[in-house]
Amino acid sequence: MDDKKRLILHICCAPDATVPADLLLDEGYRTEGFFYGGNIHPEEEFQKRAAAVAFLCQTKGIGCHVMPYDPEKWIGETKAFASEPEGGKRCLLCFELQLKAAAEYAVRCGAGSLTTTLTISPHKDPSVINGIGEKICSEHGLVWISKIWRKNNGFKRSVDESRKLGLYRQDYCGCIYSIRNR
Repeated sequence: MDDKKRLILHICCAPDATVPADLLLDEGYRTEGFFYGGNIHPEEEFQKRAAAVAFLCQTKGIGCHVMPYDPEKWIGETKAFASEPEGGKRCLLCFELQLKAAAEYAVRCGAGSLTTTLTISPHKDPSVINGIGEKICSEHGLVWISKIWRKNNGFKRSVDESRKLGLYRQDYCGCIYSIRNR
């Protein structure tokens, strides 16, 4: 039986999870972080980000699940959109792939709710991300916890806290295509 207060927090990167992890715990959710990472390139970058996510989850006292590194699957799904600009159709597909993997994990482990750290970024449209999350959760029998983490200076607070914790901060979204925009 699923548990609505057991929540999977999809984590795109450790810095973006600093504020959501605290707020979800304050709201009474039993939270577990989930890091997909198949979109990250190269593997050394994936390892840095995965280590930062694991460290943050340990620091916050929440569980952590890091998916095995599998870039071939992600590239196979997104290669038709390789020439898309940052923020285009490829990014929407990437969000969908990551949130679908998180939803599948939530179902397997008996969690009833899902949310993401993606809405802390000032570079992403939270209504689009929350729409994708709602659709995927309805398909998987989960509750989507719709949040806009960048509200109330959430992004600035995440930058400040990640610096305080010494978290690795990347300078590109992570995918092989976004490297060209560094």
